[in-house]
Amino acid sequence: MKKEFRKKLFQEHNKKAEEAYIADRTRKAEKIKAVLHDSGKRSGSLLDIGCSLGIISASLKDGFDVTGIDPDEEAVNYARAKWPGIRFSVQSGERMDFPDGSFDAAVCAGIYEHVDDPGKLVKEIWRVLKPGGVCYFTAMNRLIPIEPHYKLPFLSYFPKPLADAYLGLAGGGAYDVRSFCLPGLKKMVSDFKVSDYTVKVINDPVTFRATDMVSPGSLGQRAAVFVSEHLYWLVPTYIWILRKESDCVAIRK
Repeated sequence: MKKEFRKKLFQEHNKKAEEAYIADRTRKAEKIKAVLHDSGKRSGSLLDIGCSLGIISASLKDGFDVTGIDPDEEAVNYARAKWPGIRFSVQSGERMDFPDGSFDAAVCAGIYEHVDDPGKLVKEIWRVLKPGGVCYFTAMNRLIPIEPHYKLPFLSYFPKPLADAYLGLAGGGAYDVRSFCLPGLKKMVSDFKVSDYTVKVINDPVTFRATDMVSPGSLGQRAAVFVSEHLYWLVPTYIWILRKESDCVAIRK
């Protein structure tokens, strides 16, 4: 959650900003739901990792028994008050307080780059999923031309000391995002069977509720299709379904 929005929500109690944010996150939830449904998951227990204000959690409760976790206590308290009937907990995705095999599905959307140990996060997802369970997983590519969190060109390309200096010159603080290129991302999720939805969503934004990002028949869509099919390693953000194989018998360490 950006500092500017946090101030508007918790200090200024700006209702217009709150409503706009809820609408934006609800649209994102529709994309998540469409991909989960296409992957075969329409019900069961679902863990929303990095749930923040609980908007996506609330949007997915129609069909799923949802639990949301986030290390941000202020955001979790908001979610508990705003969305009764959903379990919210202050937890880090890198160390979850759930037994092995607790969930049929999980959502981890734009989270890996914000944790201290992304590999540990992914192993925890593997651990808490049931055999045959899936995780909707979106991953920022380090080679994204415009860094999405700070809107600076090529910020994520630099080693951390140079990125800190670059961000400092732009009026920011230390660069706190950790992202990987495609080979590193593939290695990170190698315990899972990966179903790629990146190209599917770009090719059919109507079915996957992504028309706000990809306009059907537009030049932008054609360019995105070309990049995703021929320069996949340059795709800005990957959309994957991670599936824990149903024949697994032990939790990998």
